Order: sequence, then C-alpha cells, then structure tokens
Amino acid sequence: MDFRGPRMKNFRSLLALFVAGLASSFGVGAQNISIATGGTGGVYYPMGGGMAAVLSKHVPGMQATAEVTGGSVDNLKLIGSGKPYIGLSMADAALDAHRGEDKFKSGKIGVKTLMVLYPNRMHVVSVEGRGITKMSDLKGKRVSTGSPGSATEVMAFRIIEAAGLDKDKDMKRERLGVAESVNAVKDGKIDAFFWVGGLPTAAVTDLANTPNTKLVMVDHAEVVAAMNKKYGNLYVEDAIPMATYKGMSADNKQATVMNILVAHESMDDKTAHAIVKAIFDKRDDLIAVHKEAANFKLENQKTGATPIPWHPGAVRYFAEKGIKLN
Repeated sequence: MDFRGPRMKNFRSLLALFVAGLASSFGVGAQNISIATGGTGGVYYPMGGGMAAVLSKHVPGMQATAEVTGGSVDNLKLIGSGKPYIGLSMADAALDAHRGEDKFKSGKIGVKTLMVLYPNRMHVVSVEGRGITKMSDLKGKRVSTGSPGSATEVMAFRIIEAAGLDKDKDMKRERLGVAESVNAVKDGKIDAFFWVGGLPTAAVTDLANTPNTKLVMVDHAEVVAAMNKKYGNLYVEDAIPMATYKGMSADNKQATVMNILVAHESMDDKTAHAIVKAIFDKRDDLIAVHKEAANFKLENQKTGATPIPWHPGAVRYFAEKGIKLN
C-alpha cells in the first residue's frame, strides 16, 4: 500500500489522535507546565522545585519545571501571560492582581486559588552595630525593601506606611532579593532589609550564622491593625520563634500573610484537580524538601482562607475529602 501523499497524512493524523487519547486516558494528557517560584535564597524556589518533581513523577503525562523569578508579583504576571504556569504567591499580591490594583493597574488577572500553602512571615532584619532595634530606627538608614517583582516589596511598603514612615523620604531604599540583601548587610552596603518568607529562610540563616555577627529582628506586629484597616483583613499578628535563627534573644513579633498556590482561570478542571491531588498525596516528599510543607493541611482549605476565588478543579478535589468550599 502506498502511504505517501494524502493517505500518509490521514494515517499520521489518526495516529496522533490515538496517542493523545491514550495519554488522556491515563492522566491529564501530555503537557509541560512551569512553576513560578522566587529567588534562590527564599523558600518559594526549593518548594517549587519539590512540587515540580512530584508533579513530573506522579501526574501521568505532565512534565513540570520550577522557574526562578522575582517573586509573587512576577509570578502573577507570568500566570496572566497565557502560558502554562502555576505560581506561588502571597495572598495580598494575588488580591491586587485579581482586582487590577497597585502593581496590576494595567489590567486584572484571571487568577484562581488551587490551595492554601503556609504562612509567610515578614522579617525586618538588621545586625548589631547598625543602631536599629525598632521600626522608627529605620529613619535615615539604608534599607532594602525587596526585589521589584516581589510581594515582599508590596508588604514592606504597607508596613513602613503603617509605622508612620515615608519609604522615599525617610530612608535610602534599595530593591534587593533576600540573598542579595544578606550579602549587602555583610558588606556594609545596607543596614537592614525586609523579607517575607517561610521558616527558616536559608539566606537569613546564613546571616545569623556568620562569624562575629549578631542578628537583630525588629518587632512590628503593632502595625497589623492599621494595615488591615486600609487593605482588608489579610494580615495577622504573629511571631517568629526565637529558636528559628541563631542569636535571637526573644520571639520576633511580626506580621504574617498566607501563601497560596494559584493558576489561571482558564486551566482545565482535570489538570487543576490532578495538581492538587498529587501535592496532597505526596506531601511527605515536599516536607523532606522544606518543613513548611507540613503546613499544607486539609483543614486550612476553607471558605475565607484565601481572598481569591477557588478553581473548580480544586473545589472538586476538596469535596472528595469532605471539604465544601463556596
């Protein structure tokens, strides 16, 4: 039989449809997906790498990779690009994207929640000898408020404002990621930095363990009420336990916001369901990557836990686990 010409094209088309159908019958269908994370010095990147390994291994047909980014704001913009992304984000930045506010004034992003992850704790970090022990001491200092594409910057600006300071007039401001901030403190180029992340954050641990250096964690929980009054009930008064980093002499009273895993609203329900299921089924694998994954709990997935609407595929998974979401 001569398979050249139209007959060969028809054969190839039928074969492609058969292969696609076969892949779909065993999983979500062959696809590549990127996980938008953060800088290498924080928790998002290793956590995203762990998620990528779990999804690639346990969701048939899926190949996932973790991507270094500037953080939540960049992640949300990547999701809005129409490319196959899921991303880790702080709830406050995601709400801005959902509403088209602040760093997303150019347009709303159709973002949906896949799951609530873990609490993100704001660190306001200095070291002894820089004259900083309280928020008002930041006046006149050299301070990093986070990288431009991060939700650290969003939250840092809100904390500075609530503390009665002007981010532009009262300090010399840099825009560095956490790893770069730590190096800048070591080199004497900045006096303090803001960083919001999980516990422990590797870069902060590195600074705390630096010889002849004593960490100073600045309390700021008193600004939470003012932040919530202006931006909604996104933040809670919390504490970083003194055992978290070497040199801490007391619990650090600070502001916390939740992290969520998000996708674009156009993601099909089957894929969203498969992603959430794999992460919960293989949670122990992720705890081995970073202990914050122990906070991936079914009881945290509830109405009101995220300001972003739930993805229908996630709603279906949690319904299977007896959790009803509005």
